[in-house]
Amino acid sequence: MIPSYAKIRQAKRASDDPEDLNAILDAGLVGHVGFLSEGRPMVMPMAYARLGETLYIHGASKTRIAGLDGCAVCLTVTELTGLVIARSGFHHSVNYRSAVVHATARKVTGAEFEAALTAITDHLLPGRTAEIRPMTPQERKATGVVALDVLHASVKQRSGPPVDDVKDLESGLWGGVVPVTTGLGAGVADAHTPEGAAEPDSLSAARRRFA
Repeated sequence: MIPSYAKIRQAKRASDDPEDLNAILDAGLVGHVGFLSEGRPMVMPMAYARLGETLYIHGASKTRIAGLDGCAVCLTVTELTGLVIARSGFHHSVNYRSAVVHATARKVTGAEFEAALTAITDHLLPGRTAEIRPMTPQERKATGVVALDVLHASVKQRSGPPVDDVKDLESGLWGGVVPVTTGLGAGVADAHTPEGAAEPDSLSAARRRFA
């Protein structure tokens, strides 16, 4: 993916490294997808996955999302890592990593359809597809998959302590960062899981992403 940074505010927080973009997309669990539908702006939270330079989303075959084909879309992913506590309201901030991807949507069929669904499932729970039964023909018919062919993207990130005015540093007020962490707990089995059944390996793999 080739980022584009024209007209970015706070350009010092931008990154032009494609690996930074991929790291954010690979770490995120939810992307917010924006598009126009019947003249109105829509933003939907979606599970997604990345394969190379293409992103994939899916939904019920009769939804607006599944009907996107040839349309301009925008997908954003944000990872919040800290609350930045300054000595004035003006300098409070957050530490974060964010990616904004502009793309053209394309309806997916055939072998790409299967690969995309595997990628989306395994993005949430690495290796989960190998642990479950295959989709039925009826389930495939009820599912739509859309590829987002990336046109350009931007990355911004902030880390570190607050940037206070010099005159405020001797105020005696507390300043610093409150870390924000993401983690996955132990699985809670439902009533149909046999007693004593071990968690699938995919749950442990998913937890390791946030260790």
